[in-house]
Amino acid sequence: MRALAVALALAILSAPASAAVKPAAPAPATTEPNRCADDAGWDDPAVPRHVYGNTWYVGTCGISALLVTSKDGHVLIDAGTEAAASQVEANIRALGFRVEDIRAIVGSHAHSDHAGGLAKLQKDSGAPLYARASAVQPLSTGNADRSDPQLLALKPFPAVAHVETIDDGGHVRVGAIDLTAHATPGHTPGGSSWTWRECERDRCVDMAYVDSLSAVSDDVYRYSDDAAYVAAFRTTLTAVAALPCDVLVTPHPSASNLWARVPPVSSKPLIDAGACRAYALGATQRLDARLAKEAEAK
Repeated sequence: MRALAVALALAILSAPASAAVKPAAPAPATTEPNRCADDAGWDDPAVPRHVYGNTWYVGTCGISALLVTSKDGHVLIDAGTEAAASQVEANIRALGFRVEDIRAIVGSHAHSDHAGGLAKLQKDSGAPLYARASAVQPLSTGNADRSDPQLLALKPFPAVAHVETIDDGGHVRVGAIDLTAHATPGHTPGGSSWTWRECERDRCVDMAYVDSLSAVSDDVYRYSDDAAYVAAFRTTLTAVAALPCDVLVTPHPSASNLWARVPPVSSKPLIDAGACRAYALGATQRLDARLAKEAEAK
């Protein structure tokens, strides 16, 4: 418990003095940072921490969740697993924010590791969940259909009661917060990414929460049998490479090397204007490798 309090304090104290929204009750000053392993489990607890501007990490060690804050209310991005939902809420409160002040919820894709906690966060906040049309059905039922390459390997998750449709390029606005939705199908048909601006002192940057881009499936689905889906996937990879992207965060923090980049202890720069291009390039190479493997198996 002492290590947890120590790490939380360092995370809070790393926030800039100019941030528009600050924690209401920072913990006492201490000296030990929290560390998450790159291979951390989905539900391994993480100390919440400041990322940049008014954006805070409130997820677990293995699964991301972000809180973007304003004096008029907050936006939550993803909610982890069903089991981790209470951790996400506890992390929000530990930073001095109120779950009840969340005014909108958005997400990456409708799999249990990222969407499992959405129903509880929506119920406890009263906020609507915004999703693209192709994600509404799985989010509203807790189950995917055969359009998802991973269908036969997926576990159901609690259905979300209030899902509102948002178009590609649509905006979710709460106070000064303005998130733009980007259609990024590939990992799932309804995959979505989000960009927004954040400022600290005299520097403003483009934040990008970019969906998973891995070409993985159950034992039945073959990408090479679905030319239209592969074409949409490649369009996504091109779009991701071109996103406004100075600070990249991904649904699995290890995919963007987040734990080496966030305060209070970091070994790599948080800001990297080439991060989305590199992320898309790596995903393109893995998709090509998957298609080549399928061709060899014929």
